[in-house]
Amino acid sequence: MKNISLNIDKVLGTVSKKQILDQETKANNCIATLHNGDGKGNDFLGWLHLPSSITDEELTDIENTANILREKCEVVVAVGIGGSYLGTKAVVDALNNSFDFLLKERKNPILLYAGQNIGEDYLYELTEILKDKQFGIINISKSGTTTEPALAFRILKKQLEDAVGKEEAKTRIVAITDKSKGALRTLATKEGYKTFIIPDNVGGRFSVLTPVGLLPIAVAGISIRELVAGAVSMEKKTGIEVPFEENLSAVYAAVRNELYKSGKSIEILANFHPKLHYIGEWWKQLYGESEGKDNKGIFPAAVDLTTDLHSMGQWIQEGERTIFETVISIESPDHRVEIPADDADLDGLNFLAGKRVDEVNKMAELGTQLAHVDGGVPNIKITLPAVNAYYIGQLFYFFEKACGISGYMLGVNPFDQPGVEAYKKNMFALLNKPGYEKESEAIKAKL
Repeated sequence: MKNISLNIDKVLGTVSKKQILDQETKANNCIATLHNGDGKGNDFLGWLHLPSSITDEELTDIENTANILREKCEVVVAVGIGGSYLGTKAVVDALNNSFDFLLKERKNPILLYAGQNIGEDYLYELTEILKDKQFGIINISKSGTTTEPALAFRILKKQLEDAVGKEEAKTRIVAITDKSKGALRTLATKEGYKTFIIPDNVGGRFSVLTPVGLLPIAVAGISIRELVAGAVSMEKKTGIEVPFEENLSAVYAAVRNELYKSGKSIEILANFHPKLHYIGEWWKQLYGESEGKDNKGIFPAAVDLTTDLHSMGQWIQEGERTIFETVISIESPDHRVEIPADDADLDGLNFLAGKRVDEVNKMAELGTQLAHVDGGVPNIKITLPAVNAYYIGQLFYFFEKACGISGYMLGVNPFDQPGVEAYKKNMFALLNKPGYEKESEAIKAKL
């Protein structure tokens, strides 16, 4: 198998190779801190050796559970938010047919999502579409009390029980939750749901290779064994014994921190493959929640190209010069489409006749990179040999490891998210939740 690769040549006009190499000691120290478990947030390092620790028995249990849902259900709703949602959707959207929902003959259930928002219209439309469907639920929550997924699960659980009866509903609900505590664990034990554990030492944004991601991904018909195998290979390639210049995660972390010090405070993750949109969304959470602390951190944004060249492209090319790009490039697409000739040639595209669409896309990618670099936007390039489960697994672990290293290089705790609680306190106070009376009074005084 090939491996994903990293090219930093197009940042060297902004930072020098020497500046990057000078970060070797610091990066290696941060890797050692991760592996020794003696840094900030060390209670949440379970992801570090997660790929290589997953057993065949665990994968078989997940696959068997997925097969039960696949046999019983036309639709499976994955209920979760943040890391309990984005990683799954990133994999499924990248690897399934873009028009899967229109296929008349289906091998796999349609995977839908709930609990990732508080949209009343969204939930209404979801419950309406499920009325004549055989459906199941994967409820993902460590506590069982996070507002968005808890609200969605309450609604969907009642609908399922009303449709098929409480006993049958129990066979179609899987809970992925804490090992021993929390509202969802209590409910799952009481009702007898099949359960999987969210490890205590794995935070949500690092959880895609736990049952949180693996079960719904398996339901969608994607090989979780290939996904894990790719992550295992990258775990080995970014280990503590790997030399700095060969360690893709360490180099990426060092480069982005050097760019940050040079004034590049915004990183734009760009792709030229439309099925990778949610890779960008997952990446935004991973880096935004990990590094945005203590008034520090590179702001993570994402664009789909060439689509966004006709919107954000102007700003990227000529806007404030505080940005750099990390481009995910795909070496080989899965399919072949050739451009036909046209006798009238009214659109002037006959010069492309006989060429593959991917050749045009590759030249758009190269032309964009050259234009952006000339316009003062340094470019990092990550190349995937193909879009498959193995390379997506490599990519996920590469980004996760780099995130841990980069956060420590920045001087923050990459594994907590204290700022996420602020909106919840205000929301609960505004909703008059018991226990928030003082906060309610304080907010009323501000309004």
